[in-house]
Amino acid sequence: MSRKILVTGFDPFGGELVNPAFEAVRLLPDEIAGVSVVKLEIPTVFTRSAKIVEETMDRERPDFVLCIGQAGGRSAITVEKVAINLAEARIPDNDGEQPCDAPLRADGDTAYFASLPVKAMVKNINDHGIPAFLSYTAGTYVCNAIMYNVLYLIDRKFPSAKGGFIHVPYAVEQGVGKPNGTPVMEIATMAKAIECAIETAVTVDMDASDIMGETH
Repeated sequence: MSRKILVTGFDPFGGELVNPAFEAVRLLPDEIAGVSVVKLEIPTVFTRSAKIVEETMDRERPDFVLCIGQAGGRSAITVEKVAINLAEARIPDNDGEQPCDAPLRADGDTAYFASLPVKAMVKNINDHGIPAFLSYTAGTYVCNAIMYNVLYLIDRKFPSAKGGFIHVPYAVEQGVGKPNGTPVMEIATMAKAIECAIETAVTVDMDASDIMGETH
C-alpha cells in the first residue's frame, strides 16, 4: 500500500480575500517522491479545524501530516520546530472564537516538537533557490493550534505518523494596499518550496545537524 501525506491549508481570514496557504497546497502534484498527496482545506478556526483534521486522519491514515499557514509579515518560508499548548487570539477566528491564555488540550504536554526533519527541509528549500528559515515560534493563533493538535494526535492516537508545519508569507496580490516594504511571495514559489519540503520529509529519516538557532 502506497504511503500518504496529508497536506492542509487554511481558508482566508482577517479580512483577506485569499489565503496563500491552501492556494499553494492546491498547486502541489498528487504524488511526491512516490508518496500520495492528500490535500485538505481547513477553516481558520480553533475548534473545527482540529476536528476536521482528526476525522481526515482517521479516514486516510496518512504516514505524514504537514500543515500550511500564512504568517503575513515574514519574508521567507518558515518551517516550524515547536508548537505550544496555548491559545491567545489577537483577533477572533472565522467562527468568532477568541480564546485568551487558554490551553489547547487540558491533558496535553506543554509543547510538542515537529517530528519531521525540519532542518533538512529548510536546507532543501534553500538549495532550490527559495529563501527559508527554521522558526521556533508558530505564534498563539490557529496555526499554532493546528500544529499542536496534529502533534498531540500523533502522540496519543497515530504513533506511526510524523507531523509538522510550514508558514508562508503574504501572496503578491495581498501586498496591494499594505505598507511599503511588506514582504510578499508568488504562490507558485510557495508551492515549489512546499514540494521540496515534502520531498525531504518523506525520504529523510535523520535530520540535518546544522545549527539554526536564534540569538534573540
